[in-house]
Amino acid sequence: MSILSTVGPEEATGEVAAVYEQIRNAWGSVPTAIQVFSANPFLLRHQWEYYRSVMQHPTLSPAMTACIRMLVSQQGNCAYCIDMNAGMLIGMMGWTPEQVAATRANFRESPLTDKEKTLLGLVLKSVRDSNSVTTLDLQDARSAGWSDADILDAVNHGARMVAGDIIINAFKVERDF
Repeated sequence: MSILSTVGPEEATGEVAAVYEQIRNAWGSVPTAIQVFSANPFLLRHQWEYYRSVMQHPTLSPAMTACIRMLVSQQGNCAYCIDMNAGMLIGMMGWTPEQVAATRANFRESPLTDKEKTLLGLVLKSVRDSNSVTTLDLQDARSAGWSDADILDAVNHGARMVAGDIIINAFKVERDF
């Protein structure tokens, strides 16, 4: 599962069990990438609450957020997250493997809207070299129709994915899909 001591769904008690139950109800299972946070119940709950907010985001589509996670993880060499999100794009969003491969090669070739591609480009630039982001980049996103709240949410999602990749890679979280 992981080189970090974690609590599996079968052994979970208290707050960890309560959070796992919410995750199981929403997703059908508790992915090992989430179980790694069970070493600290506060972080587990925080991570789950964050995922729930992203899943219900009013303007960032599930495909957009999955692309953010997949492409940020590609930069961070997190095979677990790349494959998990590619699988989500195919299995849940109806993308073809060819569309996912094209997106991974060049996000501008993705089935996302032009508006989404503009914001995705800003997120990828932000996580690659945050100092390179300029007011012109934000203006491009605003001109495409994104609010400052959307811009912050998307860049935050990318930044949190960098942290997630570090945790998953550092603790050798095994695939469960």
